Amino acid sequence: MSASNRRSFLLGSLAASSLLAADAGKPIRLGFIGVGNRGGYHLTQFIKLPGVKVTALCDIKPDRLDKAATTAAKDDPFTTADYKKLLARDDVDAVIIATPCDLHVEMAIAALKAGKHVYCEKPLGITPESIERLIKVVKASDKVFQVGQQMRSYARLGKTIEHIHDGVAGKVIMVKAQRFSSQDLNHEGMSKDWFFNAKRSGDVIVEMSVHNLDVCNWVIGAHPERAAGFGGTLKWIDSPPGRTNMDGYSLTYQYPGNVVLSYEQVFFHPSKMPGGGRGTYVYGTKGAVDLNNATFYPDAAAADTTPRVLVPEMEEDRAAHMKAFLATIRGERTTPAGIDIGATGAMTAILGREAIYRKQVTEWSKLAPGI
Repeated sequence: MSASNRRSFLLGSLAASSLLAADAGKPIRLGFIGVGNRGGYHLTQFIKLPGVKVTALCDIKPDRLDKAATTAAKDDPFTTADYKKLLARDDVDAVIIATPCDLHVEMAIAALKAGKHVYCEKPLGITPESIERLIKVVKASDKVFQVGQQMRSYARLGKTIEHIHDGVAGKVIMVKAQRFSSQDLNHEGMSKDWFFNAKRSGDVIVEMSVHNLDVCNWVIGAHPERAAGFGGTLKWIDSPPGRTNMDGYSLTYQYPGNVVLSYEQVFFHPSKMPGGGRGTYVYGTKGAVDLNNATFYPDAAAADTTPRVLVPEMEEDRAAHMKAFLATIRGERTTPAGIDIGATGAMTAILGREAIYRKQVTEWSKLAPGI
């Protein structure tokens, strides 16, 4: 590099540093699209964080919008029922999208094209085609994109998975995971107008289990190649009326290297019966790890079969994923859940859904060749 070029490079770097320092003193101005159950929670958490100002709120339901405006009253935000009006504002740097699943891709693309950073609730999308469209827009943008797969920010879980990747259980050969609930989602709750409609929610595996399946991908270090399974509406048939999503299913995924994942979800596991809730067992050639309690259980043939806690219990920061989004915007880190993680998480769920719907082994390469 010549002296003149080096001098220009240094001057440019100093200028950039000065701009970053100046921006660091300004609040990140947030707009919220969807302030119902999840969006309302995000609002209550983000507004507590330093360096944040809520400048705009959007929801099609007046009662939700009024409640959110009250929550953010100190910032006196603009309110609207039209998300495009929110995106057109110059006083919004970043948006949090927490709307029904079928709207995520449309709104995220519009936000990125409007020059906004985006925190988009999971799932990223509910069809392979829509996810592919969003990937292209994110890759072409210089804005931060983060998906709300917040388990990627769980400190104890992350440290436990590091131990697995370091070989504590040997080579991972199988994962067994579940999400068992004792009751169906509230049939009269605020999400009843879209959750039970599989065309809007993507079905329960996409809307809910994307979290659990993403953790399995994280542990294995890959996405599945194929899936097979069965399920449907087994108990809550036409309840609520017009329901099209499942309430129980069982799936098997095959990953590269013949790693197998067994995954199940039900909404009718009695609360008093053992074995309910969420759980993930990771089996390796040297033993197994229970992700719930971060404990390694050595193989029966090991010299010492005493279980060993890999990571002690800790108090999790409930706002860690939100803080990561803001820190990424400020250039302090990279996002823990960007477009690639969001896309593979959603597609893993979609792959399982389609295997159940089609009643046949379904291949990732045929369903989503561009992801």
